[in-house]
Formats: sequence, structure tokens, C-alpha cells
Amino acid sequence: MARILVVDDEPDSVELLEEFLTSKGYEVATASDGEEALRKVKEERPHLVLLDVRMPGMNGLDVLRKMREFDRDVGVIMVTAVNEEDTGREALKLGAFDYIVKPLNLEYLERSLWYKVTTMLL
Repeated sequence: MARILVVDDEPDSVELLEEFLTSKGYEVATASDGEEALRKVKEERPHLVLLDVRMPGMNGLDVLRKMREFDRDVGVIMVTAVNEEDTGREALKLGAFDYIVKPLNLEYLERSLWYKVTTMLL
């Protein structure tokens, strides 16, 4: 079973994603800020991280940069409320494999996760 870490400072977003992903059979952990996310990636070794771009303190791109210093393999999908092409390009350059804009299209998210999990487990 794939482990997914959901990182978002908005409790409603976290709850929605946690319920959706759990219903799809994923094991889900959550973090509400960048520091907690980095700690959980080190401790829990998730297969995938859904990472919000805009958070207080350390933003999602900074979290991704730091995460790549100690884990080059974890799959990352960046999630944002604002469609900013420069941010999306930077996230992909840093190793994110997808960039999704809120409100989330859960069907698209499910396909993206399925694709990444399938390729990781081969």
C-alpha cells in the first residue's frame, strides 16, 4: 500500500484529501507546515507527498528543495490555489512530477497518483 503525506496549512483541504485518499486505499499522514513535513518525510518515508505551495513560514518550493537534499526519490505533487506558471516550472525543475491547481479535480489527482505509484512499484 502506498503511503502519502498531505502537507497543507488549510484544515479543510487536509481533511478532504485525507478522506479521499483513505477511501482509495492509501495510507495517509498529514502535516500542517514545512518543518513538520520535512520531519515526517524523514521519519515515515512516504512514497508520495502532496505539497501545498503557499504556506506560512516555509513555502512549498522551499520544502521541496530541502526534501531533495535527503530524499531524491519521493514523488511530489505540488498543490496551489493560484495557477502561476513560473512556480509550476520551478517545482518541476526541482523534481515534482505534477502541479495541480485548487479547487482540486479529484479524478485527475487519482489518475496522477495511480500513474506515479504504478511506475514506482515496477
